[in-house]
Amino acid sequence: MKIAGLQKVSMVDYPGYICATVFTQGCNFRCGFCHNRDLMTTDKNSGFSQEEFFEYLNSRKTMIEGVCITGGEPTFWPDLPDFARKIKKTGLKLKLDTNGSNPQMIHDLLQEDLLDYIAMDVKTSLARYHLFKVPENTQEVLAQSIQKIISSKIPYEFRTTCVPEIVTEEDICSIAETIKGAKKYCLQQFRPHENMLDKKFLKLKPYNKNELNKFKSISESFVENVIIRGI
Repeated sequence: MKIAGLQKVSMVDYPGYICATVFTQGCNFRCGFCHNRDLMTTDKNSGFSQEEFFEYLNSRKTMIEGVCITGGEPTFWPDLPDFARKIKKTGLKLKLDTNGSNPQMIHDLLQEDLLDYIAMDVKTSLARYHLFKVPENTQEVLAQSIQKIISSKIPYEFRTTCVPEIVTEEDICSIAETIKGAKKYCLQQFRPHENMLDKKFLKLKPYNKNELNKFKSISESFVENVIIRGI
């Protein structure tokens, strides 16, 4: 697994805990509004070796409480379970960020009790994932991941970055129904960024507070706890 970077201390990436956030290189989706376009391909040199990463963890175990593995897409890498085992051996809690494209990996990590928290991005209604140049079976695959997470015994969240044109009121209705029964759903404000893959998204005006609150109200008919981030 290639490590692209490390945020040594984060107060926001793991709810309730101070964590180190490790970024993996490589992703199987191509989302135009992604802020981490440099992490999409695997042909770049790693920013850190695993040895350097674990040296840092062992030197800071008294300062941080957990690790967040994000990307890119961590489940893209077959050796993710080995990496997770090494982290758990340090005694730190482990959170995984995923796009949900590898339900078998999610299943295996959960079965082995390697995760303490999991966050899955639901980018739009499942029927519209063709916008991200994904395989034809993606809708079915994502539905499997959603059900595995909902039925898990650990804290979790689903989250949607509310990108105008990508996420509409109709999409919110569909997403909320798809994750019906979930304990937590996060609606995230879209923020244009110069590092996005597709510059056309720089021209989009983010939803205002009232519009996001309407999305929240819609979602609350299906999900126990809905929060808005970024406003």
